[in-house]
Amino acid sequence: MNAMMTSIRRSAIGLGLFAVITGGTIALTQGITKDRIIEQAERAEAKALFEIIPENQHDNDLLKDVVTLPSNAQQPNQEPVFVWVARRDGQPVGIIMPTSAPDGYSGEIRLLVGIDMNGEVLGVRVTNHRETPGLGDRIETRKSDWVYNFEGRSLGNPRPKLWNVKKNGGVFDQFTGATITPRAIVKAVQRSLIYFQKNRQEIRERLNEAPPGNPKTQRPEVIAGELNSAEHS
Repeated sequence: MNAMMTSIRRSAIGLGLFAVITGGTIALTQGITKDRIIEQAERAEAKALFEIIPENQHDNDLLKDVVTLPSNAQQPNQEPVFVWVARRDGQPVGIIMPTSAPDGYSGEIRLLVGIDMNGEVLGVRVTNHRETPGLGDRIETRKSDWVYNFEGRSLGNPRPKLWNVKKNGGVFDQFTGATITPRAIVKAVQRSLIYFQKNRQEIRERLNEAPPGNPKTQRPEVIAGELNSAEHS
């Protein structure tokens, strides 16, 4: 009996030491890689933003110029909208708005929509999705140039009923074997334009109230994991 108890104690001590060492190793690894993860997040974020509004089109610090806009009634959570603001000579020239398409083929698709102050699309980039590789993932710029078709579009170009894929009477191409994914993106971009149009006056006022280049305390919800999953899924 004593031998058995001794064996049990040794096993318990061994397991305890193993747990302590494993936990310490994980904590140490996280501490070492934390700064690197933050740096990668900032790089990925900047890459997507500057693809939509290149640095030669504004003279402010786009990454830090973040403004809170009215809540978007067309989004499920209806929370306030946080956007990046591009300015030239202190005047806003465009915003980049995080939004989502909840009706993707494999679930929610997150994206960024850039809109100039006249309500025209500056660019669109997908930041997170789980769409089928080889089919729905053509919404990524590294897989196709499909998202570039939104540039220069507005609520009047095309007319509202034509904001759909061609299969459903619209002007936007669908993918071979995949209609749901592009249709979800088209509708999400259109909703962003509708939001901008309905809130245009208040948006202009809030952008003008915010000191150019001064970061707000809250930032749009785009992190490295989201951006990287879109680029490498």
